[in-house]
Amino acid sequence: MSILTIRLPDTKHERLKAFARTRGVSVNKLVEELTTVALVQADTENRYRLRKARGNPAVGLRLLDKLDGKAAAC
Repeated sequence: MSILTIRLPDTKHERLKAFARTRGVSVNKLVEELTTVALVQADTENRYRLRKARGNPAVGLRLLDKLDGKAAAC
């Protein structure tokens, strides 16, 4: 496992802490969850672009529907 240090304005840090509390998780876990969502979105967009380049937009649109479902679950 890696350690990542980030710099945030104090106000943003306080908002993240409050958001984590409302979800019942640590700030670390919240950031881990948010990065997972961002990576899934990027992967899905890349797959969509590849499918689109191959001339099959229907498959790409199905992938975007899956992304919407995963984002709603978070």
